[in-house]
Amino acid sequence: MSYIQGEDRNQTILFPESIEEYIGKDNPVRIINEYIDQLDLEALHFCRATDQKRGRPPYHPADLLKLYLYGYLNHIRSSRRLEAETGRNLEVIWLMRKLRPDFKTIADFRKDNKKALVKVFRNFTQLCNSWQLFGKELLAIDGSKFRACNSKRNNYSQKKLARHINYLNEKITSYLQQLDEYDQLESQDRRPDAQEVKEKIAQLRERKERYQGYQKKLRETNQNQISTTDPDSRLMANHNNQVEVSYNVQSTVDARHKLIVDFKVTDKPNDQGQLAPMALRARKILGKPVFTILADKGYYHAGDLEHCTRKGMTLYVTKQSYSNRTGDKDFYPDRFIYNPAKDSYLCPAGHTLFYYRTRKKEGKILGDDYRNSPACQSCPLKPRCTRAKKGRTIFRHRSQDFLDYIDEQTQKNLPTYRLRQMIVEHPFGTIKRAWGASYFLTRRQVSVSAEIALSFLAYNLKRVINILVPFCFVKEQKREDDFHSLPY
Repeated sequence: MSYIQGEDRNQTILFPESIEEYIGKDNPVRIINEYIDQLDLEALHFCRATDQKRGRPPYHPADLLKLYLYGYLNHIRSSRRLEAETGRNLEVIWLMRKLRPDFKTIADFRKDNKKALVKVFRNFTQLCNSWQLFGKELLAIDGSKFRACNSKRNNYSQKKLARHINYLNEKITSYLQQLDEYDQLESQDRRPDAQEVKEKIAQLRERKERYQGYQKKLRETNQNQISTTDPDSRLMANHNNQVEVSYNVQSTVDARHKLIVDFKVTDKPNDQGQLAPMALRARKILGKPVFTILADKGYYHAGDLEHCTRKGMTLYVTKQSYSNRTGDKDFYPDRFIYNPAKDSYLCPAGHTLFYYRTRKKEGKILGDDYRNSPACQSCPLKPRCTRAKKGRTIFRHRSQDFLDYIDEQTQKNLPTYRLRQMIVEHPFGTIKRAWGASYFLTRRQVSVSAEIALSFLAYNLKRVINILVPFCFVKEQKREDDFHSLPY
């Protein structure tokens, strides 16, 4: 039986083939090349974007940017792996024109151009906007946790530091007692090694001083935790009920083609307070003041909802559900009916709760508390409702009427709201699961912002490649069409 045979590796080719022949006209690597070539890297503030008059000529930032974009598009983020690709990957050889920068040069490019890389993502967003790829009607906002380059062992809270210091104090006391015992054994023929114990005590005291320094820094900065490897990262809970030192990446995604409009890296463990800033940024980027926003209950914050509504935006955001301490669903707060005429609440047992006090925080009015202690004390259903000695207290937010309006609008538009997961969680799922980029390689917030900008740029580029006809996207060699004038 005969097989298809390859060519002899030692065969001489009289008419050498060019690398160009190995790269198809519709190969995505050509799109990367065309896009980067039309960028004004000097205007984007890339290092060494202008011709250097002195010293050894550097690599052009366009070449290194092409390498990174190709790498992220093909799930390669490591500078050492990118270096390897320049010598074995035909697409990369074509893209880099046989340039082979070492891993240090590749890594330094990302380190030296953190803000510029974010600007490239913004540039591509504007390009997508000019091609009318954004629907600008329905947007979804969500956050996702990406693991930071910092272990849980190198993250400390005041409670954890106090526990470590107490443990060190006990160990130091134990070693000091051993030294006292060794002093009493001097008359014996064999004396234990007291010097080794002294060295251990010195090491423990050094660790204790370091922990005390962390405690002092927490008090001075008014922070509740500190990370020693990546100081900007924070301990956060993820969806798998696990706790990891991470960053919270916020993103705004347009519903039309699931393209990412905007992103922001935060050190906040939850999404509270992020809705209005992200919505206003999207409004500025898209140049459209009115659109509909979808968000989950993590963004349910009265101040943000009011701010966005005043700007003319339509919001579909699910409310947070609060249980009582007994866990009986029949006595959840939403089972208490408010009577605006009497400014009172009717409980499931038929009793009326009256205004009790106004709740404040830092001088600001949060809302009102309602209570009826005498009725609660004699109510046979109290064990199912509350464990408080003075009876059940219901809190009414100062903006509760507005929140009820948001809840009503969300319930009326549940089919639209249910699109949220398919819109905004699609990019996160692709990047974290399919591409394996669920963690950061660099440290500090500005650096990880550059990392996620490359991931989001690669995601958007891949989406655009799938949306637009490749032959309309790439300029032919002999044509002089403007890259920005491509049709949708």
